[in-house]
Amino acid sequence: MRWVTREHPRTDRIACPWLIRRFIDPEAEIIYVPPDQVLAYAAREGATSFDAPGATYTHRDGKCSFETLVEAYHIDDPAIALLAKVVHGADVSADLDATPQSPGLMAIADGFARLGLDDQRQLELESPVYDALYAWARHQVGIA
Repeated sequence: MRWVTREHPRTDRIACPWLIRRFIDPEAEIIYVPPDQVLAYAAREGATSFDAPGATYTHRDGKCSFETLVEAYHIDDPAIALLAKVVHGADVSADLDATPQSPGLMAIADGFARLGLDDQRQLELESPVYDALYAWARHQVGIA
């Protein structure tokens, strides 16, 4: 399935594809387009939109897009719940202090965004950060 979001990813637009591929749709094709083209692309191509105004999965009720996906797909994993708090703090500037790890994740996301990489290359290189955070979160909640 195709999933579409805004180009030039930051926290949510890397965290969500990681979550989608790991827990929702392992074969997901992630497409990045200009912000004003997300909904039109989704309608034209039958893609699922995320992290964009009017998208199927986006910020709502004070939650970031990552949290919205976790809730919508009923991902009942305490490590993902912890990771969602970290992502929330890194993505929602007013909640940067949500967890001690959130400012670090925001710095990592901002750093990757400043490298000038192609969006797909950035996703490829930054996804292991979420693998590592998930491993950390599993340890924190006593899973591994």
